[in-house]
Amino acid sequence: MRIGELSERTGTSRRLLRYYEEQGLVRAARSLNGYREYDEDCVDRVLQVRGLLDAGLPTRVIRQVLPCLDRPREIRISGAAQETVDALERERDRMDERIACLVRNRDAISGYLDAVREAQRQPAAS
Repeated sequence: MRIGELSERTGTSRRLLRYYEEQGLVRAARSLNGYREYDEDCVDRVLQVRGLLDAGLPTRVIRQVLPCLDRPREIRISGAAQETVDALERERDRMDERIACLVRNRDAISGYLDAVREAQRQPAAS
């Protein structure tokens, strides 16, 4: 399939697909006229990449992890280098820190909203 179809099927812009290719996250063959040609498997691969990016992983870590992901939601354990394991542990710890920060911010906003709502329920003093 050409880049336009892959873009439509994955909801990913053509520009991002070219970037993913530059980063070694997806591969495209070239037709005689120079157009990129993607295999059917690229649909799943792009969706995996997007999911990992949404989870906060940088492309350098995703490039290390992708060989361990044969299919969506299936992880192949063999062949994971210690470098990859270490990078994933660092990213997991970084995510834990961000999650804790988000929870603190959410709780602060909830407290503020509770105070505003309580103030709105109080009769205005004359």
